[in-house]
Amino acid sequence: MKISAYPLIFVLLWLILFPLGEAFSQSNFSYQAQIIDKESELPLVGATLQLINTPFAAVADEEGMIRLEAVPNGSYTIEVRFLGYRTARFERSFPNESDEVELIALHHDEEELEAIVVRSMRSSRVIEDIPSRVEVIAGEELAEKGNMKPGDIRMLLNESTGIQTQQTSATSYNSSIRIQGLDGKYTQLLRDGLPLYSGYSGGLSLMQIPPLDLAQVEVIKGSASTLYGGGAIAGLVNLISKRPSEDGDLDLMVNGTSALGLDVSAFYSEQFEKVGTTIFASFNKGTAYDPSSVGLTAIPEFDRITVNPKIFWNPKADTELILGFNWTTEDRLGGNLDYIKGESVSDPYFERNETDRFSTQISYRKNWGEDLVLEFKNSLNFFNREITLPGYQFGGKQFSSFSELNFQKQNANSEWTSGVNLWTENFDQSQGNLADPLDYELNTVGAFVQNIWNMTEKWTLESGFRLDYQKDYGLFPLPKVSLMVEPSELLTMRLGGGLGYKSPTVFSEEAERLSFRNVLPIDPSQFEAERSAGANFDINYKIAIGEEATLNTNTLFFYTQIQDPLMLVAAGSGYEFRQPEGQIRTQGMELNLKWTYRDWKLFLGYTYADVEERQGGVSSQFPLVAKHRLNNVLMYEKHDNFWIGLEGYYFSPQLLNDGQTGQSYWILGLMSEKKLGENFSVFLNFENFLDTRQTAFDTIFTGSISNPQFRDIYAPVDGFVINGGFKLHL
Repeated sequence: MKISAYPLIFVLLWLILFPLGEAFSQSNFSYQAQIIDKESELPLVGATLQLINTPFAAVADEEGMIRLEAVPNGSYTIEVRFLGYRTARFERSFPNESDEVELIALHHDEEELEAIVVRSMRSSRVIEDIPSRVEVIAGEELAEKGNMKPGDIRMLLNESTGIQTQQTSATSYNSSIRIQGLDGKYTQLLRDGLPLYSGYSGGLSLMQIPPLDLAQVEVIKGSASTLYGGGAIAGLVNLISKRPSEDGDLDLMVNGTSALGLDVSAFYSEQFEKVGTTIFASFNKGTAYDPSSVGLTAIPEFDRITVNPKIFWNPKADTELILGFNWTTEDRLGGNLDYIKGESVSDPYFERNETDRFSTQISYRKNWGEDLVLEFKNSLNFFNREITLPGYQFGGKQFSSFSELNFQKQNANSEWTSGVNLWTENFDQSQGNLADPLDYELNTVGAFVQNIWNMTEKWTLESGFRLDYQKDYGLFPLPKVSLMVEPSELLTMRLGGGLGYKSPTVFSEEAERLSFRNVLPIDPSQFEAERSAGANFDINYKIAIGEEATLNTNTLFFYTQIQDPLMLVAAGSGYEFRQPEGQIRTQGMELNLKWTYRDWKLFLGYTYADVEERQGGVSSQFPLVAKHRLNNVLMYEKHDNFWIGLEGYYFSPQLLNDGQTGQSYWILGLMSEKKLGENFSVFLNFENFLDTRQTAFDTIFTGSISNPQFRDIYAPVDGFVINGGFKLHL
């Protein structure tokens, strides 16, 4: 006898809801409150109030007002939350004879506010008060993305609106950053404001930076050359390191993958009376993996060790000295799968990358009174990389340095930042075509000034000017201006623009794809620096919808034009850089929506990037740019104890360098984490569970497997991968 499940479901629901109905039908009292900032007394739009262990909850409206209807008799714990503020909890009993509106003033939570202070703008302001548009990946979002790829930051960036990581090698997995569709050479990658990954040392950098010791990642889209000089035409990515913890922390993370990868990371930090320290160490291992059975690695075999200790010394309350160094060594081998496994193979194709990276960091900061700060910082960087392919080798060593002295002064209405810096780069080729080496030397001297001025209560102006000088390419004046207006607590608008430049260099995505084989050097006397102009306009709007839902929206419109871009073209039996008259132009928009409802969060992101290159009066589409992209994430989080998320990413068809067009595709993933006690959690992720692979619907090479001619990689090649592990916090 088959019994329908529907009557049973209704009976169960009745049994559950009947007692609740009895309990909640004994009163018809209302409760009203206004939630404000303790210091400014301004309403906190979107703050949440909940009667613990009941379904009664509400979200503050434009006036910070909250109203609960039909509150049952009894005593309750009321909890009030708002990002950046201490959670308030207190007891109230009903019936409540008073009909007055209760005033609830929340205090700033310094720890939470620290996560949204923008470091890249050399200001002490929080992100909402900066006229330049800055995006911050921090806190829970950084931890969630770090769970997916604990060994590198490639996925962390690729899943952000407006950013695309472009894989430049089918077998080594090397990738570069593209912001708003522009080549990776137009984006600066910084570590605590220091250019540790420029020039030759930019190779493999995305694949060699584990995220466990990062406090936050800051992204500025559009020209950021006023503060950071040449190369920040498309924008910059600044990786901000964690600082010592007052109570002492030890974090351990172990991760394994279905592709036989292993990641082990440890981070220790502690602040003593005058000295603090952070120590990060990681071991990352990859096993040669070919899910498509084409005979070539989608994930190469590699072993990498990273060590990064720092010392923080505060001899006085107004003085801080930071000393640190970073060491990374890696051996990466991709190519013919059988050859890598040790089998006998005739004429195998392989690509080996052996890298050693060592850098030092020094930062000295002195406060003179409450309004003047002196800062000096320096980095020395040594990078050695050797590339070996069948019948070919390329290698060299780069030494670079960066030194800066700056002053910061602030008063009630404005902040000034000014400084001078010296940036040196030197590369010596040691293997390859030594008859025509790619050696180069580039020294840049710069000076800059920036001001952030509160013109009125609602208008803030940021203006800056930089002047750089290079012996080979001359002077570069770089002005920038940004204006922010806040018509109300719900609405913020920013408009900004500036100039930028990029000095000619052989270290580009095009040369990286060729492993620098047969690439001719650049003669500085025959080239000029690429110059750019760009502008951004964005609108932020937040609103409470009903009593339990909030919506935050951000819409960004962008435009950047680069004059006389450097191009790598075939010339005889090799390749040479040329600089024909023309331009690259990118324009488009980014839309970000964030919905919150109780324990649910929905993130929707859309990027439209129209990138065009123009030469000789003829315009054409720029290759390897998805004109339309979607970034969607649905998250459920229960009391900081368990979370699960479903993410979906769409890439529209991309023009390839061979004139063909790649297919559109979706990538879906499922991520989860569960806390087991205060200090231990486990995580499990299903990455790309649709098994979207370029090898499933297109080819990645032509010719034979012994001599493959690789095509552009525009879609994943590793397919469906499961990863999971545990995190221990002590």
